[in-house]
Amino acid sequence: MVLVQFISMYFLRNVSWAVLLVFAYCFGGVINHSLMLSIHEMAHNLAFGYSRPTANRILSLIANLPIGIPFAITFKYYHLEHHRYQGDEKLDTDIPTYVEAKLFSTTFGKFIWICLQPFFYALRPMFVYPKSPTALELFNTIFQLSFNVFIYYFLGGHMVSYMLLGSLMAMGLHPVAGHFVSEHYMFRKGFETYSYYGPLNWITFNVGYHNEHHDFPAVPGSRLPMVKKIAHEYYDNLPHHNSWSSVLYDFVMDPDIGPYARIVRKHKGFE
Repeated sequence: MVLVQFISMYFLRNVSWAVLLVFAYCFGGVINHSLMLSIHEMAHNLAFGYSRPTANRILSLIANLPIGIPFAITFKYYHLEHHRYQGDEKLDTDIPTYVEAKLFSTTFGKFIWICLQPFFYALRPMFVYPKSPTALELFNTIFQLSFNVFIYYFLGGHMVSYMLLGSLMAMGLHPVAGHFVSEHYMFRKGFETYSYYGPLNWITFNVGYHNEHHDFPAVPGSRLPMVKKIAHEYYDNLPHHNSWSSVLYDFVMDPDIGPYARIVRKHKGFE
């Protein structure tokens, strides 16, 4: 996918802005979102296994390049705590803040919230649970920005925009971004996590198998369908989603669902 993005940038370097935006939304953004989910796999050390964490980190830095925004290392630090402390009002930064839930509770507000989802997702940890940057995060930033300068020098600012706009659009109002909402927002009262078994799993490392992933985070995405098959009696009767596009539509239009529709647990003070 990284190579495909490099090739596509070469052929798109002289297209109009209109063509660029269409390709960024329909093609480049989808690949970048898929790369984000490959980084999710590597945050769990699932590319090379738990015995080779350095190899996983190096590959995640490479997968990060076409995305344009340095996040591979920081994502790992926060995401593993999402698994360990799911629902904790402070330590699980996947949960929207009170301000988000209050401001974006109307139909129009939820639509705007979906569109701006990448910004909330990226900035929320800084306000809810800030951490001191590590040397590896600093390297991730320098490595990524150096690559962006390289692309700017040889292919122009057009292609830097292609990377960034594709990443942002594919994390907002986009079918593949439906998993952000489908995973943990309460579409059925009392159920905290939901799986999705539709075709978009083919390009998202089976992230839709989310109940299975939270039960077995050490199992690679490629094997999660086998987990469901082996333990079907535990998963077949759980509520699940069949369409991420429908998830986004229902989230916006249903007054009973919104940024507030999460199971939240009081912070216990352990970190």
